[in-house]
Amino acid sequence: MIRVASEGVLDIVTMAGPRRNALSLAMMKELVGALRGCSGRVVILAADGPVFSAGHDLNEMVGCTAAKAEEVFAVCTELMETVQSIRQPVIAEVQGVATAAGCQLVAACDLAIASEDAWFATPGVKIGLFCSTPMVAVTRAIGRKRAMEMLLTGRQVPAHTAAEWGLVNRAVPGAELEQAVRELAVAVAAASEYTVSIGKRAFYEQIDMPQEEAYRFTRGVMERNAVADVAQEQMRAFLEKRGVR
Repeated sequence: MIRVASEGVLDIVTMAGPRRNALSLAMMKELVGALRGCSGRVVILAADGPVFSAGHDLNEMVGCTAAKAEEVFAVCTELMETVQSIRQPVIAEVQGVATAAGCQLVAACDLAIASEDAWFATPGVKIGLFCSTPMVAVTRAIGRKRAMEMLLTGRQVPAHTAAEWGLVNRAVPGAELEQAVRELAVAVAAASEYTVSIGKRAFYEQIDMPQEEAYRFTRGVMERNAVADVAQEQMRAFLEKRGVR
């Protein structure tokens, strides 16, 4: 259900599952393993077919036991946390539809580019299963009022609106989607692997801290970063290249 390919310093993780790339338990476990196994500098999360992901596999939800429901949502949480905890930035390449946990997956990614005909929704309220775990990532991406509108109505949000709200970085014509994602990935990969990884980790650790605490924390990160060999070498090269003293 998951394919992994390498393009130079990029790893391409592609969902190719049944039922509109539904995030079944097996699919999520396979995704976690694939993401943790990536060795490149940037990961692109893509999907086969006309749909990025339709969210949880409802075939697993109907008639499930409490224990099965607990396992499904525990693994879902593990997947979202893995996206943000691996050292590489993860870029979602979104075509078609991303709903419910599929929308959550896009929101959890570090960056995302969508095709102009893509749309997003958290429609669980319409089927009696409120999108409670998706709202964690979605609210952090787009803010309270917009998230509540999506969660309470289940309405579809088109790609350009999703870009305005911050759910994705931008929307591009479908024919340009792959190229736009690759260009962004290459731009990210051009920076020091160490610098990017320390920055990604610090970003998520400070994001929900009070401002004073966040400054204390990030000050320490920058202090350690500044004396690292890679930073010293690159700052020295920058100064020498430009003749700055």
